Amino acid sequence: MDKLHNKEIIIATKNKGKAKEFERLFAPYHIRVLTLLDFPDVSDIEETGNTFEENALLKAEAISKQFHTMVISDDSGLVIDALNGRPGVFSARFAGENKDDEANINKVLSELKDVPQENRTARFYCAIALAIPDEKTITVSGVCEGEILKEKRGTNGFGYDPIFFIKEKGLTMAELSSEEKNKLSHRAKAIQKLFHEIKDLLI
Repeated sequence: MDKLHNKEIIIATKNKGKAKEFERLFAPYHIRVLTLLDFPDVSDIEETGNTFEENALLKAEAISKQFHTMVISDDSGLVIDALNGRPGVFSARFAGENKDDEANINKVLSELKDVPQENRTARFYCAIALAIPDEKTITVSGVCEGEILKEKRGTNGFGYDPIFFIKEKGLTMAELSSEEKNKLSHRAKAIQKLFHEIKDLLI
């Protein structure tokens, strides 16, 4: 496998925040980071997988094939024990196809209305796939354990962050600073694993 210096990598996302996160990580290695925002004509890849890994693989490999370059894709979401793992892969569109964070939170709180706090355990899960032309796709995952509160707290972050409580911090994900979140989030943990997998290519 070739070294990754002075190459391009596409992050299969239209999320500017996520793109900046990857740019910071790859900057020391002189790798140019592009996102799907740089390719407005690329249509969305349908996430038809049953798992986060399947969806991440689908997106990474489809776009890598299209552009003949390295592509990173992640698929992540919230897994709630009392809801038998839901919303899971449907986290972004739990309350409908328009991907409304507020509506998604309200639906979770409604479904957990009668569930006592000790039974509201949950985790954020992230799967990342790195597709490299003519190589086997690398997949890694990261998990952040927590529980679902009965009301929102905090204004940072996005998605389910305001109701996701991290016990050891005594804070919700939305009450953490960006720096703290980038150390312990499910995505941060998955990215750390990815860098461990490809570190020999970056030296």
